[in-house]
Amino acid sequence: MTIQCNEISYQNFGRCICLENGVIRLIATLDVGPRIIYFATRGNSNILFEDVRRDFCELTKGYGTWYAYGGHRLWSAPEVMPETYYPDNSRVEWNFTDDVLTLTPKATPFGKQFILTVKMSEGNKVWIRNEIRNISDEPAKFAPWSVTGLASGGTEFIPLSNAQTGFLPNRTMALWSYSDIRDPRFQLTDSYATLLHDKAAEKPFKAGFNVTEGYIVYCAGNQIFRQSFDEYDETVQYPDFACNFETYTNKHFLECEILGALREYQPGESAVIEETWEIRETNQTPEQVIASLTEGR
Repeated sequence: MTIQCNEISYQNFGRCICLENGVIRLIATLDVGPRIIYFATRGNSNILFEDVRRDFCELTKGYGTWYAYGGHRLWSAPEVMPETYYPDNSRVEWNFTDDVLTLTPKATPFGKQFILTVKMSEGNKVWIRNEIRNISDEPAKFAPWSVTGLASGGTEFIPLSNAQTGFLPNRTMALWSYSDIRDPRFQLTDSYATLLHDKAAEKPFKAGFNVTEGYIVYCAGNQIFRQSFDEYDETVQYPDFACNFETYTNKHFLECEILGALREYQPGESAVIEETWEIRETNQTPEQVIASLTEGR
């Protein structure tokens, strides 16, 4: 089946662009962002978080209010004010050619052009390219940062390195000052970590890892969402104590965050994160899904 691409109005996000192939559906915002605000098997509940009430926002002095909106967005690391929270509340240019959707917001006042590219397969996968181009006249040190907010009530599975390194370490874990290692939402084993989303939780939690296997999984409702990305590269510098993957949760959502190389990017040079999303329906419990993922590890 051919990929269908149409402008629609969705929730209170205004103009949006919808891609669907009869198996899966993806919606991205055009009046703000961009955000990939919806992703699911056809007719199913959204696996992504939607901040319809605009509960999660930050006031950026001199620039206005930044809104999370929900779903998938592109940031640059490290997290600093005001650049990270520069409001992306303007209209987004879009182009759909040869089954590839390109979303281009206006450039930031910090010399960066963000570009989001989406290609949907005829099955249950989409390929996403997150690009930050240095459009300033000077080198800029940063890392690309792909952030995907997921719907409430799910369980996240994060595989940890099982490389046999002898006397040397093989696993990195970073914790933030507000993260409680005893948080009941977070469970750690020798080979994987899990994080639950709990809408009744009062405190946020965040942790980072060196995910060497290049994927994570999130189970919510009757859907399994798999996010695949480049494997860990020991030759580059990653932010936050060498983490290429981080996860954050609060009462509103759970985020999966992919990080690229932290280095100087020359004028005209781009920092890129490429990822693949796959979603399917299941009748398994999260515990059964995790057991199948860890079998043979």
